[in-house]
Amino acid sequence: MAYRARNILIAVALAAVAALLTSFYVTSYKRHVQRGEDHVTVLVAKQDIDPGTTGDEASKLLVSEDIPRKARERIAGAITKPEQLSGLVATQKTLQGQVVTTRSFGSQAELGVRAQLKGTMRGFEIWGDSTQLLAGTLRAGDHVDFVGVTSSGVSRIFVRNIKVLQAPAAPAVGSKLTSSIGQKSWAMLALTDNQTQKIQWLLGDASSDDNAPKPDHWHLALRPVVHDADSTDHADTWYSVITDGLTAAEKRLFTFGFNKTPSNGNGG
Repeated sequence: MAYRARNILIAVALAAVAALLTSFYVTSYKRHVQRGEDHVTVLVAKQDIDPGTTGDEASKLLVSEDIPRKARERIAGAITKPEQLSGLVATQKTLQGQVVTTRSFGSQAELGVRAQLKGTMRGFEIWGDSTQLLAGTLRAGDHVDFVGVTSSGVSRIFVRNIKVLQAPAAPAVGSKLTSSIGQKSWAMLALTDNQTQKIQWLLGDASSDDNAPKPDHWHLALRPVVHDADSTDHADTWYSVITDGLTAAEKRLFTFGFNKTPSNGNGG
């Protein structure tokens, strides 16, 4: 009798333990399911965010949206605070209504020169020899002027204050100045769309237009790093160069002497 009672008590105890374990499992699972059904707040783009947009600019293009927690867990890098984009720049396009993630942003270095181009700005690659491009002196971030002379003999600064995005490689160590002349190199400049059109014309083939520039008669001129200034714009011709600094009387004498018709030997 005592043996049977003991077995019954053991069975009842085991049943109670099983019931407790089942209840614990059901409760835990229910909490897990409920947790998965909870909503969390993420940030989505209220308009398209293009590559090159800084994190500070992008933070103004965000709106909060509640999504299921499970959906949030499936979106890697989803941001919940605008501050998470501080110091970053968009490297990929984020479409309107899309959850913004850190995967679409990176450092300025990752984007390269694209991070410096906005609006009407363009990256323009220009080829020339090492002297024209100031190879070995020019650095990314410098500002230059584009100076040229046309085939008709007119010289001027055609475009001022151009930012250098990528500088030309320096000539090989030990190479002579004369050996570097004529060696082709390139630099990338930040120009407006209108300036690219002007520079392209200046670099065009002079043989097709008498007023086009001579392709080898142009240079980049390095501007000061601080306190730069510009003189009044003007164009130079052979006459303005030769007579620069002369008085009005001297200019008249020069003009008369240049235009004087040589004697024909008959007193004419």
